[in-house]
Amino acid sequence: MIILKNKEEIELLRKSNHLVAKILNELALNIRPGITTKELDLMAERLIKKNNAKPAFKGYRGYPACTCISINEQVVHGIPGPTIIKEGDIVSIDLGLVLDGYFGDSAITVPVGKIDSEAEKLINVTREALFKGIEKAKVGNRLFDISHAVQMWVEKHGFSVVRDFVGHGIGKSLHEEPQIPNFGKPNQGVRLKEGMVLALEPMVNAGTYKIKIKEDGWTAVTQDGKLSAHFEHTIAISENGPDILSLLQE
Repeated sequence: MIILKNKEEIELLRKSNHLVAKILNELALNIRPGITTKELDLMAERLIKKNNAKPAFKGYRGYPACTCISINEQVVHGIPGPTIIKEGDIVSIDLGLVLDGYFGDSAITVPVGKIDSEAEKLINVTREALFKGIEKAKVGNRLFDISHAVQMWVEKHGFSVVRDFVGHGIGKSLHEEPQIPNFGKPNQGVRLKEGMVLALEPMVNAGTYKIKIKEDGWTAVTQDGKLSAHFEHTIAISENGPDILSLLQE
């Protein structure tokens, strides 16, 4: 069942998602060669607790950290640890938290120093694909209009969208209905209504869309070892169009 949110709930979701954006921005500013993924995760946990929120991921189905930090060929769910970030890496950070009972969720991919042209293109296309999907998140459209817009933009640029992981509804739970694939045919799926709150998150691979899970049971990597990027925004569908709740406040 898809749970529609009223205006008060959307403002609470905006507050939690603004905090996610603020913390992600702080983490991005601290990504540099020599820092470990565990150091970034500990920084995220300190900032979450400092703002009277709780990590959404830590303990979720046994996940051991506050953030998912995925480097280069890692797609999603990379577990922070002793891995040292290097010049030329691309680093995806997915962060979720709960504040006053409402969840925030967003993700970014950050270049480390000078990266090659394909990596730069991959990051740009993935970010653009997210916004192509957001443009379709309007009252009266169908869910797969979002999916189709993401897929078309990605494939137009020679990349592929991951099939194994999808976006989702969000609210008082981290994952609510509906599931939102990043691929599909237009004019299909549920009709979009005011009050839906959705976490849209294209995961885009430079090569094949196929992935595999590493021995830790969490970290997803590209099957061919090529790069992957990930962006996510939480949005509300309003009468005035898509309302991005996880934008960084000026």
